[in-house]
Amino acid sequence: MSSPEMLKEADRVMVICNSCRYCEGFCAVFPAMERRRTFTAHDLKYLANLCHNCRDCYYACQYAPPHEFDVNVPKTLAELRLETYREFTWPGVFKGLFRQNGLAVALVTTLSVLLVLLLTFLSKGPAAVFAIHSGENAFYQIISYWAIVIPLSALGLFVLTTLLKGIANFWRETGGTPGELFSPQANAQAIWDVLQLKYLDGGGHGCNYPDDRFSFIRKWFHHFVFYGFILCFISTTIAAIYDHFLHWPAPYPFWSWPVVLGTMGGVALLIGTVGLLVLKLKMDPSPAAPRAFSMDIAFLSLLFLTSLTGLLLLVFRETGAMGILLAVHLGIVVGLFITMPYGKFIHAAYRYAALARNANEKLAEDRLAVDPTQNKA
Repeated sequence: MSSPEMLKEADRVMVICNSCRYCEGFCAVFPAMERRRTFTAHDLKYLANLCHNCRDCYYACQYAPPHEFDVNVPKTLAELRLETYREFTWPGVFKGLFRQNGLAVALVTTLSVLLVLLLTFLSKGPAAVFAIHSGENAFYQIISYWAIVIPLSALGLFVLTTLLKGIANFWRETGGTPGELFSPQANAQAIWDVLQLKYLDGGGHGCNYPDDRFSFIRKWFHHFVFYGFILCFISTTIAAIYDHFLHWPAPYPFWSWPVVLGTMGGVALLIGTVGLLVLKLKMDPSPAAPRAFSMDIAFLSLLFLTSLTGLLLLVFRETGAMGILLAVHLGIVVGLFITMPYGKFIHAAYRYAALARNANEKLAEDRLAVDPTQNKA
């Protein structure tokens, strides 16, 4: 549960903002806020996850520190958002991973890499690991087919289940109805908002990030990360179809679809994660939640290492380094899968759910404008 103090502070800030309304054009939070006269805990948790931390409102606010009202919307909503990550996550036994998240991600990933390396050496021996393997099934001469497919498939299913359960918890805890959750119109609008990263435009001039100047740089680096991740996902899916259904075993030629898409996605992830890490180190910490810093750095670093080791494996796959690189890359991927639902990645699920709920509210508002009698329903 979110702490009463956190909810009380978020309520205080939203009440002041709802009286002022100077920032109503900056992002989706303020129109959503204006649809309410009072704020329940459900409302505040929803608004916290609708905030994209673009910070335009903080630098424009006449009541921001050092004013005695001490209004800091991005920081307040970021603090509450972190509380909701723990509250909505499933299963609850893993909630503790959100505390000292950077350390938890580093430990899980390091142990995953060491475990895969140990099992690889024990099963194949150093001579096989450092030998040169090429042609079809080269990867499986280092780590067997089933030793790759079964653990990663199980982890993928676990991650998907956890994300869907988290979205269901978010929807229930923020007062949404099942019908709204599956609304085709609302989901189409939410998907379009995600594909554009619409609210990283701020008020139209970009975010005040990493400092008080307007800039689109954060949005572009987010695009690199988002579409790089999507390309890698499509590449992996095509490779799985090739392997499991067409019986074309990896590794694939450079100009094959899995390699071309994976290479493009990996390079995009490297550019995006490095850019966001640099911005993160340069940012003004005043409108941020201090507890989020290590979580952000850990997730970006893990994505960077996943891409880097994948690209190195591609470059050196016909050398004696392939065995070590394959084991390290798979170990990092295992660490990424295990920690995805219990780190910064989870914001993607809750942010999407918040955008879908926002789209539902706008649709209801539009219907009411056309037919005011619906207000009686």
